[in-house]
Amino acid sequence: MKISKFQKIIFILTLILIIEVILIIKFYKLNPTGSTISGYSPNKKMLIVVDVVSNKLCVFQNDTLMKTYTISGGKSSTPSPIGTWTIVGKDTWGEGFGGRWMGFNVPWGKYGIHGTIYPELIGSNSSHGCIRMRNSDVAELYKIIPVGTKVIVQGGPYGNFGSYLRNIRPGMRGSDVYEIQKILKEKGYYNGNPDGIYGEGMKYFIHKFQKDNNLYVSDIIDKKFYKKLGVELVE
Repeated sequence: MKISKFQKIIFILTLILIIEVILIIKFYKLNPTGSTISGYSPNKKMLIVVDVVSNKLCVFQNDTLMKTYTISGGKSSTPSPIGTWTIVGKDTWGEGFGGRWMGFNVPWGKYGIHGTIYPELIGSNSSHGCIRMRNSDVAELYKIIPVGTKVIVQGGPYGNFGSYLRNIRPGMRGSDVYEIQKILKEKGYYNGNPDGIYGEGMKYFIHKFQKDNNLYVSDIIDKKFYKKLGVELVE
C-alpha cells in the first residue's frame, strides 16, 4: 500500500507526540513536585543545617532561612553522622530512596539525604543514619542544591558526642568514635587517620591508653575511659 506524503507527516507528528508524552511522564515521576523554594538564587551558595533531635532540616542562603522541612534522622543504634559534611554526589535512585539521593563525604559509611517509602515515619528517629525526607520535599530540595554544598548535622548539646556518652564497642561507628580517635591522636595514642570506625587497629590503642592510665583493660570505651581521656559533657 502506498503511503501519501500527508500520511507520512501525520505519522511523524504522532511519533513526536508519543515521545513527548513519555518524557513528560518520566519527568513528573522523578519530579513529583514542580515547585522550588521562594526567593532562591542559583548564583548564591546554599547551606543545609540538620537537627536530628528535633528532626528538622533548614535551608539557608546568605544567612537567610529559606525553608524548613521535617525529616527523619537515625535511630540510637544507627545514629546520623554528626558534624560538618559536604555533598559529594547526587543521583536519581529509586526504590527506598524516593527518586533522589544527595551523598555526604562521611568516612565511616554511606550517608546522605534521600526520600522514603515510609512517609508515616517522618518526624521520628527511624532511619539507618541517613536523613530521610518526604519524596515531594526531597525532589524540591534536589533541584536547588548543588554538589559541594555544606551540610551541618547537629545531634545534641555535646558536639560530636550528641546528647550523651554511649559505651562504645568494637565494630561500632559514628561521630563519637571519630571524636575519640581525634583526641587519642592528639595525645599520641592513635597513628592512623580518624575514620569513625572502631576496628582492630583502634582496639590496640584503646588497650595501650588503658594500661598507661591504670584502667581495666577492656575493649569497651566506658565512662571511666572518657574521664581519663578528659571528655566531660558540660552544657
